[in-house]
Amino acid sequence: RYLLEQDFPGMRIGPEPTTDSFIAVMYGDSEGNIPGNALVVDPKKPFRKLSRFGNAFLNRFMCSQLPNQVLKSISIIDSPGILSGEKQRISRGYDFCQVLQWFAERVDRIILLFDAHKLDISDEFSEAIKSFRGQDDKIRVVLNKADQVDTQQLMRVYGALMWSLGKVINTPEVLRVYIGSFWAHPLRNTENRRLFEAEAQDLFKDIQSLPQKAAVRKLNDLIKRARLAKVHAYIISYLKKEMPSVFGKENKKKELISRLPEIYIQLQREYHISAGDFPEVKKMQELLETCDFTKFHSLKPKLIEAVDNMLANKIASLMSLIRQEESNMPTEVVHGGAFDGTMSGPFGHGYGEGAKEGADEDEWVVAKDKPAYDEIFYTLSPINGKISGISAKKEMVTSKLPNSVLGKIWKLADCDGDGMLDDEEFALAKHLIKIKLDGYELPGTLPSHLVPPSHRKPFQTVE
Repeated sequence: RYLLEQDFPGMRIGPEPTTDSFIAVMYGDSEGNIPGNALVVDPKKPFRKLSRFGNAFLNRFMCSQLPNQVLKSISIIDSPGILSGEKQRISRGYDFCQVLQWFAERVDRIILLFDAHKLDISDEFSEAIKSFRGQDDKIRVVLNKADQVDTQQLMRVYGALMWSLGKVINTPEVLRVYIGSFWAHPLRNTENRRLFEAEAQDLFKDIQSLPQKAAVRKLNDLIKRARLAKVHAYIISYLKKEMPSVFGKENKKKELISRLPEIYIQLQREYHISAGDFPEVKKMQELLETCDFTKFHSLKPKLIEAVDNMLANKIASLMSLIRQEESNMPTEVVHGGAFDGTMSGPFGHGYGEGAKEGADEDEWVVAKDKPAYDEIFYTLSPINGKISGISAKKEMVTSKLPNSVLGKIWKLADCDGDGMLDDEEFALAKHLIKIKLDGYELPGTLPSHLVPPSHRKPFQTVE
């Protein structure tokens, strides 16, 4: 709702868990709903495989279409509210985690939402997060309603959230958490406003970059599936080879299923495969229980060779084609809704701050602090109105900034490139040091509004 900046059909937002359905929010010429059963038989929609989860799920699945600019670039899957308690988990009537896993394998980004004052991870939420295993690179966390607590409480809440997530998601990397208040109402606590704006901007950049990376992600999924298919072929052919031709088939099948961890290790050594490419042992054992091993196929080296050839040669040329196509096409980013509110104008992120300060003012922004900078400048014994690099260095290193940063500041401030600084260039250097010490980034090249007045090229009029 926050991203689209408009209601969508079937939406209900409240403090209690309100949605009990999966809603696919997609672009359409007119507003409307498509129920789940109709959705899975539509060949133009990518949901046909969801029919295997049955009517209990399809009755809780719908597509909400509306003509919104944001949805021209991305589609959003809104999952049901996560509930606490054993009864809620059982009464859904379909395998909730299996459905989540199906979506997780196909989406570009997974966003987990937490409230700053309700951090508990229920049993169902814990199971839901575990179903995203293997998709950790897609997960982002949003700590919402952060304006309802003060800075000290927010610090403790953030620490508690990271600790809770660390117990559920078993990865060495720390998940990226975006802190903010994602609604269009006044902030209740404004002391962290700047933090919320920076975090929202980072989240927007992350979402806006998704359309550009979609082709690469699909290629990445293809590679992943090819590797999994190859490993699957090795496992199945091994089980087929070990089966007796006449007697004791059932006993041999049970023995092979129980020995599956050992078989994995054997195949790893024989074919030099990474352990991470193998399917989960427990899940594989459960699936094999219902299979007839005698109907499995033997290993076909030519097919394995074809997959290896594709991974070694074809993928590289395909990757270069994608990059070539991307460079020729205009950069595609998500537009509309909340994304447009922070792109331009005086309320754009960073407007009037750091190096952008004074961009729309007639007077040179450094002038207000120049008298103080001049006092320092004249203590450095200027010759012919300029100080040498050695004299400037003595003053600039008092900022305690590293030499790499001070070197960049020197390059930006020495406008005429004569290796010396006049009073205006020195004032500019001090201003750039202040920008960096205030926590802002330095510009790559000096913006026109920061160029000292005496170093600006005069406007030439053509008569």
